[in-house]
Amino acid sequence: MKKFLVTYHAPIESMAQMATATPEQQAEGMKLWTNWFHKLGDKIVDMGAPLMNSQSLSPNGSYSPSQKQFCGYTVIQAESLDEAKSLMEGHPHTSGWNQQATLEVHETIQMPGM
Repeated sequence: MKKFLVTYHAPIESMAQMATATPEQQAEGMKLWTNWFHKLGDKIVDMGAPLMNSQSLSPNGSYSPSQKQFCGYTVIQAESLDEAKSLMEGHPHTSGWNQQATLEVHETIQMPGM
């Protein structure tokens, strides 16, 4: 079985949108995620986590705020990229909470000699 890194992307401003959600809205959003995780079952390798305060390291050693809009991740397992993509159907991150929210599916590969 292959492993896939699912990365979540949304505008930085979307964090403010989430921070102003009512407790009921937050609970409803978490219900979508819980349902999705249960649907995938043992296909989930690592539930992942939301990310924030990202920093970008430049070749000269300096850091600056990241502009990549990378806001979370999950690791799944599937037989193929097509199966991994099919598992993303109905994903809560792209359920309409933010019209600019996207996700990407990346197949991991074994490092030679590791």
